[in-house]
Amino acid sequence: MKRPRSMSLAAAFAVSSWLTLTPVPAAAANPTAAEAPPSEVLEARESLLAHHLRCVVCQNQTVAESNAPLAADMRQVIREQLRAGRADDEIVAFFEQRYGAFVRYSPPWQPSTWLLWTGPFLVLIVGLTGLALALRRRGAFDPSLDVDDAREDEPSVDDLLEQGPSR
Repeated sequence: MKRPRSMSLAAAFAVSSWLTLTPVPAAAANPTAAEAPPSEVLEARESLLAHHLRCVVCQNQTVAESNAPLAADMRQVIREQLRAGRADDEIVAFFEQRYGAFVRYSPPWQPSTWLLWTGPFLVLIVGLTGLALALRRRGAFDPSLDVDDAREDEPSVDDLLEQGPSR
């Protein structure tokens, strides 16, 4: 029976949170092959990390979603580093050092990423301001303009019928 994707992500997040927040004795920080954590835990951590990293080839997909060869290589590097006993933060730092902060699917709030976070809002504000100025120039916002006053100069339907057909 296949589990829904959201259940798998929730389980991966729970396991990763538990592993991150649980104190680890110094001896367990670098487990040997005989003391390696269960493969399910490593798979959950790998899945979580792969969902938090961006495929640098596809750019709109996570490493977990991408079918690109580079994404497969990145998943393999994640797997190897997890088996080596590295922490999640160390693995993310490794990829950031190699590809920059862009490799995170949710880049951190820092001076080099301010434009990524504020750009869409700035574009929206500029667009709405431009729309308001254009409408004001056309007179759409002019409260002194009354619809009834504008139609007084135009002949009514009754006036046109009284005149008869114009030739």
